[in-house]
Formats: sequence, structure tokens, C-alpha cells
Amino acid sequence: MSDTLDTEHLDSATTDPFVAWVRQATPYIHAHRGRVFVIAFGGEAVVDPGFPDLVHDIALLHGLGIRLVLVHGARPQIEARLAERGARLRYVNGLRVTDPTALACVKEAAGMVRVEIEALLSLGLANSPMAGVRIPVVSGNFVTARPLGVIDGVDYAHTGAVRRVDHRTLSAVLDQGAVALMPPLGYSPTGEVFNLSAADVARSAAVALGADKLIFLIEEQAEPPARGGPAQALLGSSLLAGEIEDLLTHAIGIPEEIAQTLRAAAAACRDGIRRVHLVPRWRGGALLRELLTPDGSGTLISAEPYEELRPARIDDVTGILELLQPLEASGILVRRSRERLETEIDRFMLTERDGLITACAALYPYPADGMAELACVAVHPAYRATGRGERLLTHMEGIARSLGIVRLFVLTTQTAHWFRERGFEPAPLDALPMQRQALYNFQRNSHVFIKALT
Repeated sequence: MSDTLDTEHLDSATTDPFVAWVRQATPYIHAHRGRVFVIAFGGEAVVDPGFPDLVHDIALLHGLGIRLVLVHGARPQIEARLAERGARLRYVNGLRVTDPTALACVKEAAGMVRVEIEALLSLGLANSPMAGVRIPVVSGNFVTARPLGVIDGVDYAHTGAVRRVDHRTLSAVLDQGAVALMPPLGYSPTGEVFNLSAADVARSAAVALGADKLIFLIEEQAEPPARGGPAQALLGSSLLAGEIEDLLTHAIGIPEEIAQTLRAAAAACRDGIRRVHLVPRWRGGALLRELLTPDGSGTLISAEPYEELRPARIDDVTGILELLQPLEASGILVRRSRERLETEIDRFMLTERDGLITACAALYPYPADGMAELACVAVHPAYRATGRGERLLTHMEGIARSLGIVRLFVLTTQTAHWFRERGFEPAPLDALPMQRQALYNFQRNSHVFIKALT
């Protein structure tokens, strides 16, 4: 059996920030390749001088093999056109009323925004982030809509709601390596056009496609009086979908746009989308940080806690091997074959975050001696110094107690101090069960530590 290891205290192999970042991002790149992400952003993003940078980040995600659906809004563009005609959008109970004049402006604005996005995604100038890149973009009548109709005596005219999304055509577009672009418009079988909520379109597209992620780039930076901080701070780094309605009911100062996005996120989670991200668009590079770094940059919304501590399964073998391989290659852990790991998989517990195994540990009981070995404790490099090793230790101690184990032991070559700090005491080799003594590797000269489980 291998030495135990908690990698939280290992120094990085390099001090080069760029190299460290690339290594940190690599697991996410592998995990995201081939996945479907739906990204929604408002028309405010398009008029922002920094919009080309956002498009460059989107192009990078496409280059990493992520299948992208972009859903754009057009509110400022619509309002500008209405102002030119001496009109404005009318809202009743938080819903837009789209009369014929407003609908004409919606069509114009949506078309203009679409062209702007397509133009930036077509950019291929030398000495730019898009150099040598060709990204086909496909837009179309993917959304069938229905009118909202008359609600509480108010006729919402050409304001509509999503009826269904043509997921087959969208999937075919993505299969061809193109980016799908969806405006906030929907069409009826009778040939009518409806003004839709971009959040509704994004949620519906994500659900129809079974997307792996739904991402909202939010605009709001307001200062809610109840908390005295940005709306993003009010939401925190993670939120359960079931908590959203209570948050909206009791929190003061959440802007209506954020509230609508939160409701769409909760609905998406109820409909099977595992991860919804709210990312502050105004922060440069926030989209990349959210998707390619451990701590992200926004709020992660999920139906269940985003990180799960659970028993390992046979389909986790590859992920565990990838976690252990660098440690085995450096001699910190004894190499385990896939076959051996498959036969011992029921000994392992792991933590999983967004499909990535972030930590693991194994427990080998010797019930006749009232002892058990804690082995193969490993933490992913991107998640060191986050308490995951200690969380696993606590959990494994609980399992050991439930099995009637009264003493837990480890064999380690480099992390003795970590275990000493957590109650393990040095012990001689003959303190181990005879069966384990027979397997001791004298060439490794591992130190023995034992902890009494009181």
C-alpha cells in the first residue's frame, strides 16, 4: 500500500505565473472540451468599448473545443431607436409591452447587434487575439414563440414567451463546429414575430440542448442598501436554486434585471441544468476566470451543492489515476496499476466539483487489530490549501469509527508534519498489524504515525 500524502503543503514546481496558470487551467480545459455552453449577455455588452475583448475570450473558448450558443439582448439599442421616434418601451408589472412601433425597433436593433457580433467573430487580423481564426456563426429561426396575450387586462401585444426551441437544428449547427447565435426574437407558425426575454431564450435553449452550463453575463453593479455592497457580493460565490426565491423575498436592493436572471437560473436547474453561472461582465476576463480557475469570478447556482464528497465508483478510475499520476511519477506515491485501482475502488472516497475529481483518499481496515490505514490522500494542485485534505481526513475517521476501528495509521515520507498537527503520533513499525508489516517497503523507509480515534 502507498504512502499517504496531503498535497496541500507541497510547493509548486514552478514560480512562473503563466506556467502555473496554464497548469491550473488544464483540467478545466479537458473537462470542458466537447461540452455545450449557453452564454447570454445584454445589448449593453455590445456597445461597451471592451466588447472585442469579450469576443476574444468567447473565441478562445470555441478554440478549446467548447460548443457555444450565444444569446444576446438588445435593450439599449431598442431604446435608442424608440427615442429617435419619440417613443419608449412601456413596462407593466415588470413586463414589456411591445406595440407595432416597438416591434419595428426590436427588429432593427436585433439585426444590428447580430451583425456586430458576427463581424467581431469574423475578425482575423494579424497581431490580434483572433489572428488566423475562422469561426462560422449561424443564426436563424430556432425559437418558436407564443404571445403573452392579455394579463390582468393589459394586452402585451408583440411581447412573447418561448414555446419551444429547435434543438435538432441547433445541435446540427454545433456539430459542424459553428457558434450558434440567438437573438431575443421568436416566431410563430402564423408568421408573427415576438419580442422575447434574452434570459428566457437562454434558459430554454440550455434545457432543450441539455447544456452542461448556462452562463449569464450580468451588468448590474448597484449598491443594495440592505448590504451596502455590489449585487454580486449579495449573491456570494455559490447559491442553491432552492434558496433563490427566499433570497428574492427577503433581500432588499436586488435589481430587477438580476432578479429575472435568478429566476431563469432557478428554473433551468429545476429543468435539469446542473450548473448556472452569473458572471460580472464589467470585470475584465471574468468569463475565463469563472470557467478556467478553481475559485471563479461570479456566482455558481446549482440544484445540489456544487462539490460532492462521495464513495468512488468504477467510472472514477480514470480521474483518480490522473490525480495520482504526477505524485507517482515524482516518487511521492507508490504507483498503482489501473487493474489494482479497479479492484480497490470501494476503498476510496473522493470529492468532485463540476465533474472534476479534486481530492481522494483510501481506507484499508484491519478489523482484527482494531486498526485501519489511511492511504493515497491526494489533493488536486488547483485546490491545495483549501481544507480538502482535512475534510477528507475527518470523513475517513468517521468511517473508521463506524467500522469499530479505534486506531488510524499512516505511512508517509514527506508529510509527517501535517499528520502530526492533526493528532497522529510517531510509532514503530511493529505497532502496525502483522499483515501490514509484511507489506512494508523498506526501500521507501516510510515513517509510521498512529492516531487514536476517541
